[in-house]
Amino acid sequence: MTVPLIQGGMGVGISMGGLAGAVAREGGMGVISTANIGFREDDFRSDTTEADKRALRREIEKAREISEGNGLIAVNVMVATTRFAEMVKTAAECGIDAVISGAGLPLELPGLVEEGGPMIAPVVSSGKAAGLMCRYWERSYGRRPDFIVIEGSMAGGHLGFGRDELLENKAETLGAILEDVLKVTAGIPLFVAGGVFTRKEIAAFMEAGAAGVQMATRFIATEECDASQGFKDVILGASSSDVVILQSPVGMPGRGVRTPLLERSEAGSRTVTSHCIGCLKSCRRGEAPYCINDALIAAFNGDLENGLFFCGGRVGEVDHMTTVRELVAELLPERKGS
Repeated sequence: MTVPLIQGGMGVGISMGGLAGAVAREGGMGVISTANIGFREDDFRSDTTEADKRALRREIEKAREISEGNGLIAVNVMVATTRFAEMVKTAAECGIDAVISGAGLPLELPGLVEEGGPMIAPVVSSGKAAGLMCRYWERSYGRRPDFIVIEGSMAGGHLGFGRDELLENKAETLGAILEDVLKVTAGIPLFVAGGVFTRKEIAAFMEAGAAGVQMATRFIATEECDASQGFKDVILGASSSDVVILQSPVGMPGRGVRTPLLERSEAGSRTVTSHCIGCLKSCRRGEAPYCINDALIAAFNGDLENGLFFCGGRVGEVDHMTTVRELVAELLPERKGS
């Protein structure tokens, strides 16, 4: 990894081998999201675990080929998923460089990988959570995080803040969280995420003590992103007023683009799936307003009516297509022409 940039994990199917490999090729850390990664496999509904494992192996191999031996390839595995352990172990068996884990505290992560295997990193949103993770891993496994991703309230997808905090803009700023985490992590590299958009902002966070940044939404509007053009067009067409805080079936608040699906959900309508695969630990099929798996697959296919399009808080500033190489050159000018 020669540039201080992690491409954030985006599921279902948004950041897979194509995007991750392209980011690694430019010297960054490309991240494959394992969330229901096998959704296009023929046996996904009948044998989800095997379909996901097979697809994960294939996407890791694809990313490696595209990377041309540069950068690092990582996976993002959500604690909230029922197949958390299987995905971590499969990625480790494939020789993945790093496992990043959020949507809950990955307390058991060190027990799923061998010493000398992949780097392991939790995603946290407070100094309190960072301190807890470090103490628990040291006490239980004799390990510390190899790095930590600090996710602020402007991030996309599932967020580690209370819904009221987000709606009332009472969450701590990313800079304040970084300052708190620095106090309890003693030398662990920290990557900040959530609302970081420009080279100037990257430089400011690194000056404040971050080792680098994680970015996701900006990478959607690249040619190499694994999403359909329909998904990319929704992101390109979204304005700041289209962004909403939603309550996900995961049990956590999230940020995404307002769509008819979310409007129906807010009005009290429920969309029941006929193909529940039991993907989330906390989801109650009889109570969830919609199936998040169905909604994310619909979004992947560009279905605005029925899709859930996660995005960061500054999606309104994403207004044109580019390439991974051009984006990295913009964010890190010293890489221009590399």
